[in-house]
Amino acid sequence: MKRPDFRLPAIMVCLGLLASAFTLPPLHAQDKKPATTAGEKPKTTPKADPGDAAKPKQDSDQAPDGKKPDAGAKPDTKPKPKKPPAKPDPKPTPKPKPSPAKAADDAAGFKQIELFTRVLEIVRQNYVDPEKVTYEKLINSALTGMLADLDPHCQFMQPKVFKQLQQNTGSTYEGVGITISIRNDILSIVTVREDGPAARAGVLPGDQILKINNILTEEVGLTEAVALLRGKPGEKLKLTLRRPATKDLIEVEMVREVIKQSTVKDITLLDLKLTAPYKIGYARLLQFSQPSADELADALDELEKKGMEAFVLDMRNNPGGLLNSAIDVIGEFVPAGSLVLTTEGKPGSGEIRPYRTTADRKRRDRDYPVAILMNFASASGAEVVAGALQDMQRAIIVGQTSFGKGSVQSIRPLENSGGKAIRLTTAKYYTPSHRTIHENGVIPNIVASLTPKEEQQLARWFNRESLNPEERKKIEKFQDIQLTRAVDAMKGALVYTRQRNHHEAKPEEKQVVDAAKPALEKDSNGNKERDQEDSGEGKAEPTPERPVAE
Repeated sequence: MKRPDFRLPAIMVCLGLLASAFTLPPLHAQDKKPATTAGEKPKTTPKADPGDAAKPKQDSDQAPDGKKPDAGAKPDTKPKPKKPPAKPDPKPTPKPKPSPAKAADDAAGFKQIELFTRVLEIVRQNYVDPEKVTYEKLINSALTGMLADLDPHCQFMQPKVFKQLQQNTGSTYEGVGITISIRNDILSIVTVREDGPAARAGVLPGDQILKINNILTEEVGLTEAVALLRGKPGEKLKLTLRRPATKDLIEVEMVREVIKQSTVKDITLLDLKLTAPYKIGYARLLQFSQPSADELADALDELEKKGMEAFVLDMRNNPGGLLNSAIDVIGEFVPAGSLVLTTEGKPGSGEIRPYRTTADRKRRDRDYPVAILMNFASASGAEVVAGALQDMQRAIIVGQTSFGKGSVQSIRPLENSGGKAIRLTTAKYYTPSHRTIHENGVIPNIVASLTPKEEQQLARWFNRESLNPEERKKIEKFQDIQLTRAVDAMKGALVYTRQRNHHEAKPEEKQVVDAAKPALEKDSNGNKERDQEDSGEGKAEPTPERPVAE
């Protein structure tokens, strides 16, 4: 006996549910006259009935009821009101016809939906384990793959994951102090907070996470991985890592704790052995949170009081944070009202939002040279700051090309789904010169790379406060090549700035010298000196305050 086929009814049901996503071509048959087909007789006016000729014709003076009017009756001389002409019936506005491209796209869409439902029913009817092929499980798997295939930041979220994402953690969170992302289809560590448990366990930026507590990361999404990493303070966590630089497999254990999200650290004037003859300030910006801009402004004020002539902003391993905070940081170095970023949605959508610096968050003008340190772990907000200041020729970028996370994600709950939601990339960041950051990163003006060993030493240097005295003494000998290149760039900028200011001040100096000369000086020697000064010959250069660095 042949097995009955239930696939077609299921396909038709799915097509009916999904047909609302597509626009059918409008029908205009009611607006068109019926056409005459081949072989069909044309329609003619019906002939008059022969009996109508025998009927008497009605006289012109006969009333409508057949009676003649009374001869003695006075004719009605009152003018009869004219009836207004009947208005023609308005023709219905024809609906616009879909373009051939839209119609073809709709037809292709229906064909793909039919393919999807056909495969869905084949799997349901033939897969060996029936409990694995319920409609909910199959559709959830399809949606998970659909979103994940777009980019690493898109995701289909189950109710538990969506609820965890909605939780507001404020200025602290429970975890191990790492930032993660999907890179080359592998869950990777973007940044490691030097004051967190992961840094103390030896985890480095760029490490790839293979397992979280014996759970393979290739089987979970990004948001689920974040949920697995976080937990209650005091709980243990085990990570299996792969270090691409050395090809080593590493297994580390750590204890979760409350991580305080500090922002600005290591505010100082750099050692004069490195910066002489100038005073160059330095500060590290770890991330962008609510107080970041104010903390940075406080640091700049403090360094300026100490005579700072140039500034190095270290944003290596900065994963980003609040966009508005990043805009305020840019505002410390550029005029108020400057356009520093735009976010643009899907082409043709018209969704363009500009971001400008504001005067109410700016304390004072800061016109000294600025260098920004970046590396492969600098992402999102850090890239916004570096890209804007680079485009506006306000800062020199030193280090490595940044991570390339320059997009906006929107969370959209799904109605009647039991608490499910999707996270979808809806816009991209563009710098003032309309460069896109997403998947490209910010390319430095001066490239300076570190070896894997130097990267480990840099991580230990950032985490030096947690080292014992002996280890700290060893790490103090570390030479930061990227910082050295940034200092060299600032020295060159200061030399250029002083020379430019010196040339601009020369006309004023000459006027002062001329005014000091006696007005009635007539002797030949005096005239010769005046001629030499006017021509610029024989004039001594003013002694600079500091020797010029080569």
